[in-house]
Amino acid sequence: MPSWSQDKNTSSTGGKQLTIEELFLQSVEFQILREKAFSEDLEMKLSSLTKLEEMINGGSIGENAVQVEFVLEYLAMEGVGRSVREDHRLVNNFPEVRRRSAQLLGLMGSKTDGQVAETAKKALVSILLTDNEKMVKSEAVYALGVMGLNENNEAVQAIVFSLESEDPTRPDNNFGYAVVLALEKIAIKNNGIRDPAAYRALVRIAQGNYLKTVKEKANKVMDLLSGKK
Repeated sequence: MPSWSQDKNTSSTGGKQLTIEELFLQSVEFQILREKAFSEDLEMKLSSLTKLEEMINGGSIGENAVQVEFVLEYLAMEGVGRSVREDHRLVNNFPEVRRRSAQLLGLMGSKTDGQVAETAKKALVSILLTDNEKMVKSEAVYALGVMGLNENNEAVQAIVFSLESEDPTRPDNNFGYAVVLALEKIAIKNNGIRDPAAYRALVRIAQGNYLKTVKEKANKVMDLLSGKK
């Protein structure tokens, strides 16, 4: 188990800088969540995600946003950024944990602001650029769209880069559709997208070996970006 006391993330409370460890110790509920998240058991991890989802949807994270983001980011790296091996075999490759974590990072980021939302966005960009599971990448792309944060065009660039890294002869329809939806959401929340790379990505999907539904949606989003109704 990682050393929480050595973590550099802090939060200011009453003028005092608190470590992540100290923040968790203030709440029995979050101590339990921490232990479930850090367990090597898949069901325990999924249980912690279920509880976090209830808290986020219920609007009860409040002052616990830092802890929530930290746990979600940790779980989103399960089996990718953090590997556990037994007899040289990876035993913590839990893509469903990573997928749900990405989903909740986007949901939480859409309900918070400031540094917590920015940290959640950066975590999603990292997931998108490092995870090889299509369902995880699709969720991370869509979550970036749900958040809609695109300062310095960071989200759009990560989405486009991830799409361009795919084999165009064997495209994943779920991923392609997630890209289109994410670009649409980001455009709506930011009064458009002014990046030629995003336009190329949509053209690539509209002309690619995707299902008709995916291609039609890409064309509709291009109409949206060009100001057509």
